[in-house]
Amino acid sequence: IILSTTRGMAIRFHEEDVRPTGRSAQGVRGIHLEDGDRVVSMDKVDATASLLVVSERGYGKRTPLTPDNYRTIQRGGKGVYTMRCNEKTGHLVAINVVHEGEELMLITKGGVIIRINASDISEQSRLTQGVMLIRLGAGDEVMDVAKVVMHDADELESVPTTEA
Repeated sequence: IILSTTRGMAIRFHEEDVRPTGRSAQGVRGIHLEDGDRVVSMDKVDATASLLVVSERGYGKRTPLTPDNYRTIQRGGKGVYTMRCNEKTGHLVAINVVHEGEELMLITKGGVIIRINASDISEQSRLTQGVMLIRLGAGDEVMDVAKVVMHDADELESVPTTEA
């Protein structure tokens, strides 16, 4: 599992480190948060993929999910920087584990939606701020990132139909 925070921190830990709890339980700590920080995203790690990070001011990048970049540690730690958030980039809004060829939708507060191929986003180290993915109007911010789910044409044709 990988968790990220608004201030650009990320922590990778094993799912087995989270013990099962009841519905009414508070749960367990995934990452230690500094004052004013909060968790924004979580995803399942795939060592063959890269981690896409996107900030509120439209900056983003991909970083390979190798143990060199994101080592597995115990849950509840502070984590490592996954993006250098500053005045220019704004806070982190989302992370996604992405593969080559996948497509993503960036959604802004003002209702602008763009579609972008994950392969078109450059791979960079954890300590960089990334590149501009979307130009935003005054006062606009990126709110979220979503993967575009594609279905094969064969899959769609195999769906049974009923005739009236």
